[in-house]
Amino acid sequence: MKKRILESSVLFVSVVKWVLLAASVGVIVGVSTAAFLKALVYGITLASAYKYYYLLMPLAFFLSVIIVRYFAPEAEGHGTEKVIEAVHKRAGKINPMVVPVKLVATIITIALGGSAGKEGPCAQIGAGLSSMLSDLLRFDDSDRRKLVICGISAGFATVFGTPIAGAIFGVEVLFVGGLLYDVLLPSFVAGIVGFHVSSLLGITYFYEPLKIVPVFSSFFFVKVCISGVFFGLCSFLFIEMLKYFKKVSQRIKLAMSYKGLLGGAFLVLLSLLVSTRYLGLGLDTIQGALGGQHTPTSAFLLKMLFTSVTLNFGGSGGIVTPIFFIGASSGSAFGSILGLDPAMFAAIGMVSLLAGAANTPISASIMAIELFGATISPYAAVSCVISFLMTGHRSVYPSQILSMRKSSSIAVEKGRVMEDVGQIDLELRSKTVTGGILKGLKKLRRK
Repeated sequence: MKKRILESSVLFVSVVKWVLLAASVGVIVGVSTAAFLKALVYGITLASAYKYYYLLMPLAFFLSVIIVRYFAPEAEGHGTEKVIEAVHKRAGKINPMVVPVKLVATIITIALGGSAGKEGPCAQIGAGLSSMLSDLLRFDDSDRRKLVICGISAGFATVFGTPIAGAIFGVEVLFVGGLLYDVLLPSFVAGIVGFHVSSLLGITYFYEPLKIVPVFSSFFFVKVCISGVFFGLCSFLFIEMLKYFKKVSQRIKLAMSYKGLLGGAFLVLLSLLVSTRYLGLGLDTIQGALGGQHTPTSAFLLKMLFTSVTLNFGGSGGIVTPIFFIGASSGSAFGSILGLDPAMFAAIGMVSLLAGAANTPISASIMAIELFGATISPYAAVSCVISFLMTGHRSVYPSQILSMRKSSSIAVEKGRVMEDVGQIDLELRSKTVTGGILKGLKKLRRK
């Protein structure tokens, strides 16, 4: 009996400790991300006052590279990926200079037209400040990692405006198919506190509750499943496009700063030929698609191209906002082509692309409820999980650790980072449906 009382006492102390720490992190991150988001809005407003502001994009990429290379090389790339890498490889230890450097580089990139997101810097704000607090409190590696994850969750919650989904995203994004349950409580606390602090400081978020959702029918459910496959293939295409342009960038034998000039010039030319719709955050297009407005059928493909060039040729920023754009525009196109409600499938597409590209089906499903209302939740959840499976063993975050196979018929080594997952082999089992179908197809090919 004494041991049980002692156990409960220890757990109570642990709960109090982490609630207080997480709440502190939430306040710090909420204030910091609010300041960043306001600075970003100011920068965008200032730049967009000039009609051809995007002509300065080559200079923006050039400056972004110079700032990052000279002051904090760890801030290179899209922010969330670097935070995941720090959690797995350095127990969450982050150079304090990363935070201001990433913020400045991202504001320059997005304000002058670069296609990137705002969640990466917010994740780095949360992780960086939590790492600094851990140093101040002299935490060991285990507690540091835990506090940094709280900071990541708070950063996501404040930028998305979804305290529950954002908190879970910060935990779920670390592993493919795995959750750190011991971090859930502090992550929830940090996310909720961070969201409310940023809201009190004047940060506003968009919510689009769907007014009409079709009554459940088997035929409509099949269409939702098909949409999940489609969004999974879109996620696959986006990830492969990011990889392709990374290789293209590596093959060009120039200093990264000059690659920034080259990439920026390419996007300026593309904008003049196509449209400026694909520059910057693209929030107007996202909100338009969610409101049922017409979106060009090729919009999601062009946004993939603009984002891939931006992030691989010197631009700084996150990747989730472009994922939202791609998901909303591809969903709108899917709905229009099949004669379905474009607004509803834009909403489903937005969260399904996140589930597939980032391997986060749980937080994406919850995000659908927080952003669009509970009525869409069954359809969004099904589409999210199918998209997650269809994307395969790949991710926009190469430092994620693989904790599961997405099919028992695929041989892939668990415990490796996604970047190191090489050749995928089939592991056929005759007694399974999948194995039987694949063996049958092999026999047909031989004939």
